[in-house]
Amino acid sequence: MSIERIGGVKTGSGGQNLPFCQATKAGGFVFVSGQVAMDETGEIIMGGIVPQTHKTMQNIIAILEKAGCGLEHVVKANVWLDDTRDFQGFNRVYAEYFKDFAPARACVQSAIMVDAKVEIDVIAYNPDAA
Repeated sequence: MSIERIGGVKTGSGGQNLPFCQATKAGGFVFVSGQVAMDETGEIIMGGIVPQTHKTMQNIIAILEKAGCGLEHVVKANVWLDDTRDFQGFNRVYAEYFKDFAPARACVQSAIMVDAKVEIDVIAYNPDAA
């Protein structure tokens, strides 16, 4: 089984190099690192849970595309919310992206390492993209 790193070194706020890649392909699986609502400059976008969830999902979609996958290939999602009061708003946005193929999911409250309201990592499976 071959292993491929996708996305090289990730950069964060102020251009700081972060010690992980965007995703790792192993066999037919794609393991996407935790994503937050980070824009192209490495800054977290402003706004509440709704715009941050949209941006986080857009970041995940872009990484999956690099790996030859789409949201329909996601089999597991792990979600961290900074504030439990954001759960309903988060769920509404999340459901827009996973209408017909909701993956297994865990969702917990946790302090997030950057000033974000949500972080999501996913595992996708696409044997054709191996």
